[in-house]
Amino acid sequence: MILLLGGSGYVATTFASRLSDRGLNFCVISRRDCDYTRRDRLIELIDQTQPSFLINAAGYTGKPNVEACEHHKADCLLGNAVLPGIVREACELRNIPWGHVSSGCIYNGSRQDGSGFRETDPPNFCFRSPPCSFYSGSKAIGEECLQGADNVFVWRLRIPFSNRDGERNYLSKIMRYERLLDVTNSLADVNEFVDACLHCWQNRVPFGVYNIVNTGAVSTGEVVQLIQAQRNIDRAFQYFRDEAEFMAATNGVPRSSCVLDNSKLIQTGFPIRDVREAIAAALETWQPER
Repeated sequence: MILLLGGSGYVATTFASRLSDRGLNFCVISRRDCDYTRRDRLIELIDQTQPSFLINAAGYTGKPNVEACEHHKADCLLGNAVLPGIVREACELRNIPWGHVSSGCIYNGSRQDGSGFRETDPPNFCFRSPPCSFYSGSKAIGEECLQGADNVFVWRLRIPFSNRDGERNYLSKIMRYERLLDVTNSLADVNEFVDACLHCWQNRVPFGVYNIVNTGAVSTGEVVQLIQAQRNIDRAFQYFRDEAEFMAATNGVPRSSCVLDNSKLIQTGFPIRDVREAIAAALETWQPER
């Protein structure tokens, strides 16, 4: 049985859907069901459910975006920095292997040679390497809490999207924002992300950190072009002149724009699509929000 922490979160609900599709036995837990930020409660939950694997898809992202984390720092630290350490302690005490959903937002830009950041590269967009957003800083601390841990996967997600319209879907955001900042990023089809995470566990690949993003990188402008080619949107997309104008309009909160290398994941045998192919497929099968 797989124990899934995260309740109704965007990533947790995708995990639940893909686990259900596979016919796997799992139990979804929200903080309303059990306050897993308390180690004693989490250990009690593990003892009650006896999972063979645990997935931590819980965390604090802020709504409507990471800017909210600047105003709710205690919640952000608890969900992103403290909780991973609590889960580690509980899983180690009960000898439970587990997976942690982390983020690629602990990086900014790309490597000096222009390639994507690898799992071994130290974060350059964190509290130890400012400036950064509070969200990115907290996620980097969360990973630090897991350094040296055995029997854990650290799965780095970056800008999730899918073919289902919704407030957490990057493609939906692009279609709704009044103005956009044209930057280049790695992205991840959230369904492929979850499939890759489950691949790691089901195929018993080596534990460790994995960048789980679609192959390649794409600019905001290229995403807009794909949207215009696939969707009948009668509007002109507007852009900020530069990052300085964007920062002025968003209260000066730094945002991560980065490229990640996913070759470690590919070497495990998981077939992940090129990012442009994945975006085009999502737009072709687009499901409007009900």
